[in-house]
Amino acid sequence: MVTTVILGMLCVHLLCFCVMFLLISTRLNGKKMGMEVFALGNFLLGLAYVLQLLGGPAGWGLMSVVNHTLTLCAPVAYVLGALRFFDRPTAVWRPLLALAGGYTAVQVLVQSTLGSEARHALLAGSCASLFLVMTVAALYAGRTVAKDLRAEMLVFAVLIAGICVLNAAKMVMILSGGMEALDLNSSFQRTFYIYMSFLGTVLPPCAVWLVLRRLTDELRSMAAHDPLTRLLNRRGLTDGLDAHFRSRTAGPAYLLIVDIDHFKSINDTYGHKVGDLVLCHVAQVLKATARQGDLICRLGGEEFVVISLDTDRAGALQLAERTRAAIEHSEVPGADSARPVRCTVTIGVSAHFTSTQALDESMQQADAGLYRGKASGRNRVESAHA
Repeated sequence: MVTTVILGMLCVHLLCFCVMFLLISTRLNGKKMGMEVFALGNFLLGLAYVLQLLGGPAGWGLMSVVNHTLTLCAPVAYVLGALRFFDRPTAVWRPLLALAGGYTAVQVLVQSTLGSEARHALLAGSCASLFLVMTVAALYAGRTVAKDLRAEMLVFAVLIAGICVLNAAKMVMILSGGMEALDLNSSFQRTFYIYMSFLGTVLPPCAVWLVLRRLTDELRSMAAHDPLTRLLNRRGLTDGLDAHFRSRTAGPAYLLIVDIDHFKSINDTYGHKVGDLVLCHVAQVLKATARQGDLICRLGGEEFVVISLDTDRAGALQLAERTRAAIEHSEVPGADSARPVRCTVTIGVSAHFTSTQALDESMQQADAGLYRGKASGRNRVESAHA
């Protein structure tokens, strides 16, 4: 009786969180982060347990077959939702329908040849294997695609490992003790469903927390980046410099101001759409020519800033000249015009500085070099101390 009550409460939890996930997904508009698939997983598992309650003692019948199929499909839906959360778009209905059809056929085959015990042991073993793969995947994700969520991935791995162990134990008990192992009044089944209720209560809020974490990270990223070029803005540049100079091993930095020559003329000749393409093109060249770890910022209008970290004056000037030449000798892609669109830049280079507080002074130094370069004919590099 106690296990039946626990199982009923678990159904309510799963179906309520299913509705909550669906409501959240409708508020996320285009990027749903897999919430609608998590809702599907909760619905499948909740429906499976409803069928288990309605079907009575474990045995052979249509309800039991559908229950087993739904029970196996639910964690697969969670995996597909997780892939979407980590920006790995994947189909949902086709793999789930294929799994449902295939596993139903396997159930019928096992039942007809080996009996009910083997069919129930098959479900427990399949779930144990699937949860083992999910545990390993969560640990792997914490070291690769979800390094910023390493602690959360570890928690998920531990929780999933628990249900993996319980399913493996259930399979062994069925094979050794027969169908009595599935009696809802047994202490093992009570423990099993108490743990499932724990997961059903803890994991959905954890999923919501991950969505909120992702949204706040995206908002923070948007606040620190230029919307057109996706380069850092002034705020992001300052934050990056603070992070660099907090390191005990931080070396000096040099600031490069990159200004597109005659940008107003480009806009007037080709239109603002091509002007935006030019800005994005220059941004891409800056990212391609800068060293890994250098900070790249769109200061505003046609002005960009590159901060070359841990280098010397010769290295900063070499970077500036490499950048200038790369922009001069490249065409702007996507510009729909009768002739290729090209642009040049003038670059001013500051003296070295060793703190974020010196950023404004370095800007002024690079700006002085920039205007000296413009006065000398543009498309050139000028340092603060010529």
